[in-house]
Amino acid sequence: MATDSPHLIGWSASAPAETVRAVIDPDTAVIELTLRGPWDRQLSWQARTVLDKCLAEHPTGMIVDLHRLSDPRAVSAPLWLTLCAQGAAMQPPIAIGVCLPAPIPLARRLRRLGARDWLVMNASVQQTRTALAHRRPLIDRMHLALPPDPAAASLARSLISDACRGWDLPHLGERGRLVASELVVNAAEHAGTDIEVIVSPRGEGATAALHLAVYDGNPALPQIRDPVPGPLGPSLTDRGLGLRIVSAAASAWGAMPARGGKLVWAILRNRPEVPS
Repeated sequence: MATDSPHLIGWSASAPAETVRAVIDPDTAVIELTLRGPWDRQLSWQARTVLDKCLAEHPTGMIVDLHRLSDPRAVSAPLWLTLCAQGAAMQPPIAIGVCLPAPIPLARRLRRLGARDWLVMNASVQQTRTALAHRRPLIDRMHLALPPDPAAASLARSLISDACRGWDLPHLGERGRLVASELVVNAAEHAGTDIEVIVSPRGEGATAALHLAVYDGNPALPQIRDPVPGPLGPSLTDRGLGLRIVSAAASAWGAMPARGGKLVWAILRNRPEVPS
């Protein structure tokens, strides 16, 4: 993917009320989205953009809180059905839950369309969390807690080696170690908090992939910087420039707010062979 367009999802406390916000729980890998304001063209575009970025992260589940959405004509219903279909088609599938009051037109339309056969629909976020906990697919995950020290990157590389051997993904090991090292060094240098590395497999067979996530306690999202020419060329140790290595090595990567900080993720897949 292009180095200047990662799947970054961010928002600030000063953002207007009519917006879409996404936060991931690093412990469960479930993304919670909240929509606010009237359903119009702008909010529709924002919602679709953020949903696409969330799906790219391939979480274990997604909870969509629609309590603050004003959609009296239930125009947004097709989007939630499409989201459910997209999540179900992924390997492993993504469990989708929607939270909204039962009496409103949007809930009634979703029920008429048979959404409750595919969507988890509840009145509260907590009910949906509980329901998804039983429906989320079980994914092998390896965790590693690290101090905010760039030297800890060597432990992250060892974790990737172990994961690739255990999940029969040796061909992704070299790129995985490179990406994990860069993400841990960035977190150590620029967040300065404890770090957690989470690794899990995605897909099966020829489509198998490696998912890396690095969590830290600093909510500021990473930024890619333009190289600054110098007598020895640009330095990849400059803030943000090392992310170009991540972008070149990963099939997709991005970052999003997490509870108590942020999560930067990357997915590594088989690269198609170039015909000779």
